[in-house]
Amino acid sequence: MTTITSAPVPATMAPATQAPAPTTDRARLHQAAQAFEAIFVREMLTTARAASVGDTPWGNDQGNETFNSMRDERFADLTARSGAIGLSRQIEAQLTGSNTPAAAQKGPRP
Repeated sequence: MTTITSAPVPATMAPATQAPAPTTDRARLHQAAQAFEAIFVREMLTTARAASVGDTPWGNDQGNETFNSMRDERFADLTARSGAIGLSRQIEAQLTGSNTPAAAQKGPRP
């Protein structure tokens, strides 16, 4: 019988979705804040979808639910990376004690 062993995957064949490991505390904080924002957006989308009324023209089968889940996850990740909502910037500013986010620079609203 032949023994099958696992060889390490060369870096050129590694999945493109893996981000390089952050090296500083600030980079780790940024990555964690973006991950939190992605989770937050994903939960908002899931809740909004659960509140929908009626069936879609294609029905509500398991395949459609899986597609919606995957789409929501990807959208949430892209939204967090783009900084469109700004939640991760606010989290970083709060945890580092800086006043650099745009909302903090504008000052209090009248």
